[in-house]
Order: sequence, then structure tokens, then C-alpha cells
Amino acid sequence: MEATWVDPQPLRRVVDRLRSGSLDLDVYVDELCDRIEGAETDVQAYVEEPARRERLHAEVGELDQRWPDVERRPPLFGVPVAVKDIVRVDGLPTSAGSLVPPEALAGPQAVMVDRLRDAGALVAGKSVTAEFAHFAPGPTRNPQDLTRTPGGSSSGSAAAVAAGTTVLATGTQTVGSVVRPAAFCGVVGWKSTHGRVPKDGVIDHSPSLDAIGMFASDVDGVTVAAQALCHDWADPSAVDRLVLGLPVGEYLDQVEVEALIGFSRQLDALRRAGHEVVDVPFDDLLGPYPQLLAHNLTVNRYELAATHEKWFDEYREHYRPETVAGIELGRSINGSAYAEASEHLQQLRADLDDRFAAAGVHLLVAPAALGPAPGGIDSTGDPAMALPWTYAGVPAISLPGATTAVGLPLGLQLIAPAGSDEALLAAAAAVEPVLRA
Repeated sequence: MEATWVDPQPLRRVVDRLRSGSLDLDVYVDELCDRIEGAETDVQAYVEEPARRERLHAEVGELDQRWPDVERRPPLFGVPVAVKDIVRVDGLPTSAGSLVPPEALAGPQAVMVDRLRDAGALVAGKSVTAEFAHFAPGPTRNPQDLTRTPGGSSSGSAAAVAAGTTVLATGTQTVGSVVRPAAFCGVVGWKSTHGRVPKDGVIDHSPSLDAIGMFASDVDGVTVAAQALCHDWADPSAVDRLVLGLPVGEYLDQVEVEALIGFSRQLDALRRAGHEVVDVPFDDLLGPYPQLLAHNLTVNRYELAATHEKWFDEYREHYRPETVAGIELGRSINGSAYAEASEHLQQLRADLDDRFAAAGVHLLVAPAALGPAPGGIDSTGDPAMALPWTYAGVPAISLPGATTAVGLPLGLQLIAPAGSDEALLAAAAAVEPVLRA
């Protein structure tokens, strides 16, 4: 395995120098653009932008005018962020990885981009997404091994962080589109509680399921971004010893042997560090697994069809077969089936806090993916490990640590009750050094 472009950059290392002025922002932008131009030949994480360097230097001038006082610079001052190409950004077209004309998809800048820019971030560019955040992949390759998928649908975002061509990147998750690519690319990926970060200005896939996420090289970087995105962020209480629930049953039985070996090593490391791991039947948390899968598919495809009602008939010839199939399936689902699935989803979410409490655990722990990144880029891999928790609307994070025998990353997933993103990231910060040791 040849890791040609693996060079993730910790946010703290970059932002402290930019905020203090010890690293000139214009110089940094040129270094970043040089890195992007070099890596993009192989990785292809970004939507092509011929005038990227000129635009970024113009944004630097705006930042300097807005925050001339070094002491008052915001927490993400000068930090580059790659923005998934279903998230609207003023001055950049949004194509959602499709051939649908960008003017048809245009709209106001996303609230999440407003918040990142208000925190001082620079938009490094639009990152490649699977078409409309569904299953038809873009050209992005995994920096860990260019013959393998980076995952999806937030393919370009995870790959750009892994390759060091950005410090932060945005993602969205409808099934496994943050957790899985983070695991495949060996970076940290946080999926927020459903509805915690506003989705205004983001092209919907399935509004009942879609949630905002972020990628960074470490938990600290994701946490700084989360604090900027969540205006109600509150510091969590410290927990020295975690009780981690292992959701046993059909869900875990799917995991590939190679991933189970790495996961077992990760659990052993956590136990040695003083944390407790206890079995929790999956059905006690989320009910029968096959039933959940069926309802998830109904909600996902029905809402995908509804989202594309305004574009699909006019631009159908511009859609790829995978997306066409998803929309057509959604159109075939009747309203009563959707209503039944939606009722199941809402009831499950309403009951889940009590089920967490009954299990007596702080967090759940599971593999972030069924195995390492599969070969080829015609598929983004199986999202099965993330699907239940996205359906449940709860926050999750993928942490790198274990690897396969040939060095491919295997992510560990932590899952928390809805709304407890702060506690999740604090726990992830405590777990991170254990996994990296």
C-alpha cells in the first residue's frame, strides 16, 4: 500500500500561529494552494476552481480589515475549511456533484458557512460529494491508498483533511456520510445531533435524517468548529471513567473479521485505560434491527423524492442512474407507509434517552465501518455501522487508531444521547490518546 498524500494538519498548530501573526496569512494561503495543486492530481478532493488562489488572497484582505487587532482575532482566524458541494457558499457555484445547472440549485449562503466565516474561517473551496449526497460517487480517491474509496457522500471533505489540503471540512450525514469516510481516510469525523446545527442553505437529501458534521485531524479541531457552529454550546462535566455500551446483536454481527480484530484491540486499550465496556442488546436501544432498516429506507427514499420534486422532471437526463433509482423508489412509496415510518422514527427518538439511562452507560461504542476502505472508487462502501444512530438522530464521532495488517485505518465510533454533543466530544478527547498510543 502506497500512502502518497497523507499529511493531516492539526488545527491548533495552524490557528495559534495565524491568530498571533507569527505565520503570515498570505504566505500560508500560497503554501495551501501549492499543496492543493500538488495533491489534486491524485486525490481530486475539490471541485475544480481555476481562480482559487486569487479568491483566497482577496478573502485574506477582508479578514485583515475585519480583525486588525491580533488580540481580538476569532477562534478560526485564517483556518481553511473545505465546504461539501451541497452546502451553498456566496461566490461559489453549487452543483451537488451533479450536472444539474448550478443556477437551478442556487440560493442564500448556508447558515453554517456564515457561522464558520464569522469565526474567521477561509473557504478553501467546494469539496467533492457523491451526487446529491446519495450513492453515485465522485472522482475522489483515498489519500491512504489511491486505489481505494474515501467513503461518501462527504468524500472530498474527508480526503482533503487526510491529505492536508485543508484543516477543517464540512460534511453532512443522512446514513453514514461523515462517520464512514472519516474511518476510511483515518481522520476524525463528528456528526451532530439532528437539528443541532441549522441546515438552512444546505441542499436536503432526507430532512428527517440529514445532520451537519465536521472533519479534522483530531478531536480538538472538531471541537473548535463545533463551538462555532452551535451557538448554545456549553462546557460538559468532566467524566474520568467512561462506561461504554457495546450494542450486541445483528448490528455488530455484520462487521468483517479484520475490523473486529482491530476493534477488539481498541476495546482492550480502553479497558486498560480504566474505562468499562458492557454489553447492551441492540434491540433494547433501538428495537428490532430489520424493522429499523425498513423504516429508514422508507423515510430516506420518500423524502429524497420529495426534495427533488422541483428539479427531477426537468433535469432528469442530468441525473446519474443511482440517484434516479433512489428517487423513483421514493416516488413509489405511498403516503401511509411514509407516515407509519415517520411515526416509528419520532417515537424511537422520544424514547431513546430513557433507553440510554436504563442501559446505565455514558456512551455507546462500535466500529465506524464494516471494515477498511474497499478497493475501487465505483462505490463509497457500506454505511451499516452508522445507519441506526443517524436514524435515531443522536450525535456520533469516528476516531482513528487501529489499522489493518497493511496499515489501512479502522475507525472507532462513539455514540451519545441526543443533544449531548459536548459530552461526546469531551469523551472523545479522553479516548483519543488511548487509541493513538
